[in-house]
Amino acid sequence: MSAVNDTKFQPAVFLLTGISGLEDFHVWISIPFFLMYVTSILGNSLILFIIKKDPNLHEPMYIFLSMLAITDIGITICTMPTTLGIFWFNSREISHDACFAQLSFILSFSFTESSLLSFMAFDRFVAICNPLRYASILTPPRIAKMGLVSLLRGVGLIFPLPIFLKQYRYCHANVLSHSYCLHQEVMMLACSDIRFNIVYGFFVTVSSAGLDLLFILLSYVMILKTVLSIASHAERLKALNTCVSHICVVLLFYVPGIGLSIIYRFVKTSSPLVQNVLGNVYLLIPPLMNPIVYSVKTKPIRVRIIRVFVK
Repeated sequence: MSAVNDTKFQPAVFLLTGISGLEDFHVWISIPFFLMYVTSILGNSLILFIIKKDPNLHEPMYIFLSMLAITDIGITICTMPTTLGIFWFNSREISHDACFAQLSFILSFSFTESSLLSFMAFDRFVAICNPLRYASILTPPRIAKMGLVSLLRGVGLIFPLPIFLKQYRYCHANVLSHSYCLHQEVMMLACSDIRFNIVYGFFVTVSSAGLDLLFILLSYVMILKTVLSIASHAERLKALNTCVSHICVVLLFYVPGIGLSIIYRFVKTSSPLVQNVLGNVYLLIPPLMNPIVYSVKTKPIRVRIIRVFVK
């Protein structure tokens, strides 16, 4: 009988807060958010346009970069419209199905990007540690398969989570402290047994992002070992310089993500504002900064961007 009553009073929608505690300033806050949204879309689209148009950039490193740009566009599109809808129109309601779909896209794109970053580390490892076999190892068909594996792994690992979320009852609070749906927060609103999502979510994080990060670290250990064996100081700097962009992008992606995961899992007394700010940094800053980092630190990209604007 209690289960029937719980279902009867189950909220029909979730309510998104926006930025908790700063609701009166949402209109003003929307200005930098909108600028970040437009800059992310234009910046990543420009990277894709330049790589597509220039045959000299049809190399493994830039093909992986184009995949990263597509993933960043996907993350931006599935989060920012909801955020701007709250800031501009106070459109806070989101149905359960829409919320589950949004968090599925966010997680899928995030884990896909994690895979791509590990493959980009492998690309730098082969280019520096085994340059004579670079073209024979990273062939176009193999790169295509790596990109497909990244996508399928991101979607496949996340697929069970929204299915179980849909089966849970949400008979208590229905307010989310973010401007979009996050898996960690949605499952905490359920009044059912959520152990599967907790355990499986932790397993996915460790087996996917954790292994990717470990692989990246091992790749750079091998790269550093090879670089230090080079006699010429100038050649060492040149080799390391090709890795700077990727290292910056890895830090931009993993540091906020690890921080957000730690706060939700282990820091129970953190304020909603801290969680909200870190959540926005995790999803908004990498798509914004990745094209900027590669434009500044990668000479072929930088030169071609200048040519586009000069023309």
